[in-house]
Amino acid sequence: AFARERGPKPKRRQAVHSSTKAGRANPTVTMESPLKLAIVVKVMGRTGSRGQVTQVRVKFLDDQNRLIMRNVKGPVREGDILTLLESEREARRLR
Repeated sequence: AFARERGPKPKRRQAVHSSTKAGRANPTVTMESPLKLAIVVKVMGRTGSRGQVTQVRVKFLDDQNRLIMRNVKGPVREGDILTLLESEREARRLR
């Protein structure tokens, strides 16, 4: 192979995105929708194209008789407490 001398890399400019302007809030987390805590009741199974997502049934700590299904990425087991940013969406069933 050919060896070539390498000089210092040219400095790259940082892109300025319009979403980083001051005063713009994250639309998914607002003060009207506080975080919800939920405990994992049962691990239903793995899903995703490579099995990277675990489908679990959770029970809300503030509303004990409400159970929903959620998809969780990462390690999870029964008894874990999840912090849900959004508590209305329910995961579709495993196939």
